Amino acid sequence: MSTEVRNETTTRIDEREFVDLARFVLEKMRMHPLTELSILFVDESAMEQLHIQWMDEPGPTDVLSFPMDELTPGTEDQAAPEGLLGDIAICPSVAAKQAASSGHSAVEEMLLLATHGMLHLMGYDHAEEDEKKVMFDLQRRLLLTFLSTRGQDAE
Repeated sequence: MSTEVRNETTTRIDEREFVDLARFVLEKMRMHPLTELSILFVDESAMEQLHIQWMDEPGPTDVLSFPMDELTPGTEDQAAPEGLLGDIAICPSVAAKQAASSGHSAVEEMLLLATHGMLHLMGYDHAEEDEKKVMFDLQRRLLLTFLSTRGQDAE
C-alpha cells in the first residue's frame, strides 16, 4: 500500500503515524496491497476554499474526502481491485478545536478524521441513520484497535 502524507501547515505532524494508520485500516478493510492514498494537511484558508469549491459550503471544515477509482473493501471471498483510493484533506486547526471540546488530543482527532475520510473513500456514508451507525461503529472499532497497538512495534 502506498500512502503519501503532505503537511502544508505549520502544525507538527508525525507523518509516519498517519502512514501506519492508513496501512492498518486498508489491511483490515481487505484493500488491495497496491492501493494508493494521499493525506494532505491544510490550513483553514485552503480548507475553506476546498469546502466552498466541492461542497458549496462556507467556512473551513475538519476533513474532506475525494474518491478516485471508487474502490470498495474486499471480502474473504473476493479481493479488492488495485487502484487509487483517493485523497483526504484534514485541517489540523479545526481538528484541534474539536479535540478540545471532545476531551482528547488533537492528534487523536486527526487520526479519527483520517479514518473517517478513508471510510468515505471506500464508499461508506452517514447521510441516513442506518448508514451512520454502520460507518461510525466501524470507524470507532478501527481507530480504537489501531490506538491500542500504537507503540507495540517499538517494544
